[in-house]
Amino acid sequence: MSRFLTRRGLLAALGLAALAVAAPLAPAKAEPALKIGVSAGPYGDILRYTAELAAKKGVEAEIIEFTDWTLINEALNNGDIDANNFQHIPYLDNQVKARGYAIVASKPSIVVPTGVYSSTVKSLADLPEGARVAIPNDPTNGARALFLLEKAGLIGLKEGADISATVLDVEKNPKNVGFIELDAAQLPRSLGDVDAAVVTLNYAVLSGLDPKSALVLEDEHSRWHLVWATRKDNADDARVQTFIDTYRSPEVKQFIQTEFNGTILPTW
Repeated sequence: MSRFLTRRGLLAALGLAALAVAAPLAPAKAEPALKIGVSAGPYGDILRYTAELAAKKGVEAEIIEFTDWTLINEALNNGDIDANNFQHIPYLDNQVKARGYAIVASKPSIVVPTGVYSSTVKSLADLPEGARVAIPNDPTNGARALFLLEKAGLIGLKEGADISATVLDVEKNPKNVGFIELDAAQLPRSLGDVDAAVVTLNYAVLSGLDPKSALVLEDEHSRWHLVWATRKDNADDARVQTFIDTYRSPEVKQFIQTEFNGTILPTW
């Protein structure tokens, strides 16, 4: 009897083991979608297209547009989003220095070209003596405007002027241009009161200005190209890097060139 029970117990144990092997494994818990921050405007369209491509690689992403772009780095630093794409390095550096954010730059993305617009002249050469030119009043975009005006031949900056340049660094000013420093959002509305204004693309588009009508536009070599930004603690996250690499793909480059016809410039 004891031998029978022993054999019977052994068979039962083997049966249970077989059932255990045959039982389906619990499905792996899906990782939450990445949250990618961007300022309101055309850049979100590029990110949404990138998200479609990244999903095919197993990386889901939610694109979050901010109407107040001063909050985007705060959201990243606080962990509310995983990465953002809206700023150039001078702006990021100033934010980190001023606010102590644990944020780092990743790979370049696009140039969103700042341009010089006017409702009264067709070229900078036509600006009258003593013309009034409006530029952004924040340090990084103010310097950006001055370098664009220098490249166009309207002014000359002191030797050694860098990305912190101000109107005090203007050394050559043959037309005696007067600079009006305004909040960047007000610049498009200032065109009725000044001879020209230097406007970043996001505010130009939102106000209905056509970048192709700009007297001067930055090119893809601008030092104020946008960059991807992450927190220090997720800079090497594989999913984040897959999304960024997908963004910097030939497919997305073609999308940008087709959809924006030269008004947004890929850096790759």
